[in-house]
Amino acid sequence: MKAYIVTTGILFGLVVLMHVLRMLLENHRLATDPLFLFLTVLAAGLCGWAWRLFRSLAPRS
Repeated sequence: MKAYIVTTGILFGLVVLMHVLRMLLENHRLATDPLFLFLTVLAAGLCGWAWRLFRSLAPRS
């Protein structure tokens, strides 16, 4: 289960990173596109959720 959560968290983090890079390098008009922004925020939320789940599954010392 931990491997799945780490993998999905990394993938969603990469999606967010690529969206931000695309906004900066390719076209600043993407920053005003509601669908593009929604998908970026959604991916960021899913990445954060995966990180939170992973931390809750980590053994406490």
